[in-house]
Amino acid sequence: MKKFIQSSDILKLIKDGDTLLVGGFGLSGTPLTLIDEIASSSLKNLTVVSNNLGEPGKGLGKLLLSGCLKKAVGSYFTTNRDAIKAWKEGHLEIELIPQGTLAEAIRCGGAGIGGFYTKTALGTKIGEGKEVKEIDGEKYILEKAIKGDVSLIKAMKADTLGNLVYEYTARNFNPVMATASKIVIAEVDEIVEAGTLSPYEIVTPHVYVDYVVASHYVKVGGEYVESISPD
Repeated sequence: MKKFIQSSDILKLIKDGDTLLVGGFGLSGTPLTLIDEIASSSLKNLTVVSNNLGEPGKGLGKLLLSGCLKKAVGSYFTTNRDAIKAWKEGHLEIELIPQGTLAEAIRCGGAGIGGFYTKTALGTKIGEGKEVKEIDGEKYILEKAIKGDVSLIKAMKADTLGNLVYEYTARNFNPVMATASKIVIAEVDEIVEAGTLSPYEIVTPHVYVDYVVASHYVKVGGEYVESISPD
């Protein structure tokens, strides 16, 4: 299998109605190039699982404006006023999940665990309709695992095998999302030869990574700006 592909090739791997796990916290650790490709496509009825929907016109904010999205599952959508507007107007379904619960649900999805019990959201509107179980005299709610059709993740480096290294907090949700989908596509800033990376710095082993795409963005003054035109 050819692991290193052009960004435009990802459109052959995603279909209408798919659930996408998308890394990032704000715009940090967000696969901007992969999102751009989807936003310029005719894909529709997608469900995105991510911490938030980027910012207005940036990151997953582009995907929202393109009309590709049916539903967003995540923790913090108020950074993007377009998401709130789309929800209020009935154009976007939103499912809120606390951040820790979101991360653990995705981890469970990747580990083959069906779900877990937590106190978080117990007795709140978010917890309504969920199974409640008493354990050692304490009540918990059941949160089911989250799995996706395709994970779109962002790493700082990949070697030629596909091992991944992340940049500081850009690591966020990316490693767990790399375990929890049928197809995993990694966008990377730099590709180095196998054997160059120390085993101690590799976070996501290559066996989890199906495809690797070189980013079209470079970091300038702490922010990513597009450096080349999409394929």
